Amino acid sequence: MIVTPNSHEKLGAYVAPDVRLRQNNFDLLRFLFAFVVFLVHAYVLSGAGELSILSELVSSEIAVKSFFVVSGFLIFMSYENSRDTRSYFVKRVRRIYPAYLFVVTICAVFGIFFSTHAAGDYFSLQLLKYVAANLFFLNFLQPNLPGVFEANSLQAVNGALWTLKIEVMFYLIVPLVVKAFRKFGRMPVLTVLFLCSVIYSMSMEGLAHKTGQGFYLELQRQLPGQLSFFIAGAAGYYYLQYLVRYANWLIPTAIVVFALQSWLPWGVVQPVALAVLVVSFACVIPCLGNFDKYGDFSYGIYIAHFPILQLMISYGLFKESPWVMLFVAGVLVMTVAFLLWHFIEKPFLRRSSHYVAANRG
Repeated sequence: MIVTPNSHEKLGAYVAPDVRLRQNNFDLLRFLFAFVVFLVHAYVLSGAGELSILSELVSSEIAVKSFFVVSGFLIFMSYENSRDTRSYFVKRVRRIYPAYLFVVTICAVFGIFFSTHAAGDYFSLQLLKYVAANLFFLNFLQPNLPGVFEANSLQAVNGALWTLKIEVMFYLIVPLVVKAFRKFGRMPVLTVLFLCSVIYSMSMEGLAHKTGQGFYLELQRQLPGQLSFFIAGAAGYYYLQYLVRYANWLIPTAIVVFALQSWLPWGVVQPVALAVLVVSFACVIPCLGNFDKYGDFSYGIYIAHFPILQLMISYGLFKESPWVMLFVAGVLVMTVAFLLWHFIEKPFLRRSSHYVAANRG
């Protein structure tokens, strides 16, 4: 657990890290990251040139990596605050699987209405493979449904789900990592895991440039390539008191690192700089209020936006008025996220869950 100063300790505007663990801006950040991914995917999937400015203003890649940083912070905190390993895993399943199961199942069931195949051809081995693979987070094994979105530039039904299998693997390794902490020490274990991830990521990138094969870049995106961001977020949790204490120079340094990324070993410094900025926004600046008062919609936005966009694109809706259709898509995604939270996600969570407590205000 974090060793923190007494809650009454003051150092200028200092607020004890234990308070920041209860009152922070993580919910706002997760919402923003999910919405950024939606915006960029709207441009990439539709191919509408008018929306190209979205990919210039925001980065879905940074948003996803920031998600991993947030996960590292919150998931290690969740494990440390759980009664035991079983309680920890039950909380994880309750949080992510009901809505995930619902979205995968709904896409499979209603895909028949948007497929170019006859019903007999739709209900096939490919459909069963899609359901089985996706329910076990193995989306890459079968991302497509029979005859669905065949005319789209990308036929995947829900291409955003690739990060979920990485999240699940993160959940699985956390108990092992914490056990290693107690045997070898926290900092040595975090350092070794971070460096192994960075070495793997840089090796895959080097092979991609050497061979010209994008396959290696795809491997780089997987575990353990993304582990460095998760570990950086974990370090943010365990050493939050130091980040708070030295924020006045850590935050400007991280900003400078991003500005000078072309001249720095980016694979090494990016996870650290990103973690400093993300955790600082969440825990160092004042809490911006109870953002989830009306519900936690970030997860619903993330897992539902892709098929909604794909469906709209399959009907050519982005061709005439891309900005209008982006607004319509945003309304649809937010509506579905609202319904997912109130009718699927929230009922499966314990009353003591942070997400439910935030919703109660």
